[in-house]
Amino acid sequence: MVLQNIWFFLWGLLWAIFFMTDGFVFGMGTMYPFLGKTEEEKRIMINSVGPLWDGNEVWLITAGGVTFAAFPAVYATMFSTLYTPLMLILFALILRGVSFEFRSKVDSPKWKRVWDTTIFIGNFAPALLFGVAFANIFQGIPFDENGIFQGTLITLLNPYGLIGGVVFLLMFIVHGSLWLAIKTEGDLQARAIQTGKRLWPVMAGAIVVCLIASAVFTDLYDNYLANPVLFLILVLAVAGLLGIKVFMGKEAWFKAWGCSCLSIVGVTFFGVAGLFPRLYPSSINADLSLTAHNASSSPLTLKIMLVVVVIFIPIVLAYQTWAYKLFSGKVTEEDLSHEEAY
Repeated sequence: MVLQNIWFFLWGLLWAIFFMTDGFVFGMGTMYPFLGKTEEEKRIMINSVGPLWDGNEVWLITAGGVTFAAFPAVYATMFSTLYTPLMLILFALILRGVSFEFRSKVDSPKWKRVWDTTIFIGNFAPALLFGVAFANIFQGIPFDENGIFQGTLITLLNPYGLIGGVVFLLMFIVHGSLWLAIKTEGDLQARAIQTGKRLWPVMAGAIVVCLIASAVFTDLYDNYLANPVLFLILVLAVAGLLGIKVFMGKEAWFKAWGCSCLSIVGVTFFGVAGLFPRLYPSSINADLSLTAHNASSSPLTLKIMLVVVVIFIPIVLAYQTWAYKLFSGKVTEEDLSHEEAY
């Protein structure tokens, strides 16, 4: 029981770290066609995430790997019931990576316009679809005793799912605008700052709507009412949200970005804590829900995996911390002349 609970927490943590790290890349890519007015500005935007975006995806691979190894029944049912949206996310992520690399291969305006469009699609689509997918998980997926999805893609585009998609999208755009405020200068930085300031109240309002909708469409608050200490998660999320506003006003962009990280982790864990011990609830019959206790691997597997995680996760964190520190400076037009620049 203890091992399953630990892995449930790690499962939620890995997803939260992925949203926190790759979220600003999603945000940058979504704003890309609107903020980048010149070729130089577009290249600066891409290079602001260039050394980091692929490393951030390690957390997605790790989260997926943990789902597969620790909770194989959840992995099987999830990829069956959410096959279409997950494949759309996968194709979009592939398209994003290809776009970053291929855009500069041919010096042609038409060629670059094609890849500029795919950069937008490859970041906008995952940002929206991850929110839709997780909101549906929080609400419950209509699957039967055989793990067969009783619905269509349209079934997932329900009011709560769409609210979740909008919340994730807005959080990532604000997250990305703060990253650009840190990494850029001049007119591009000014436009990024203006975008963040304008969208903050919209994002805050969307999160409030989502919290209210969660009481209507889900039973997430049952765990909170049974264990009031869990409301500290919401306090952290709100503190991060308010911190963004405060530090934007002080033009302390890195601190504002850190608060954005906190709010993303808090919002993610709001749903994860409300789900516990369920990992993949069924909206057809609660007894069919997959939990950390009825869908986990053997205790031996969980023990071996825990040893591996304890050893390697700190190494990954140390490497990423080093990478972020190494590339912590602003990206300028002079940097674009370097051979390794996008």
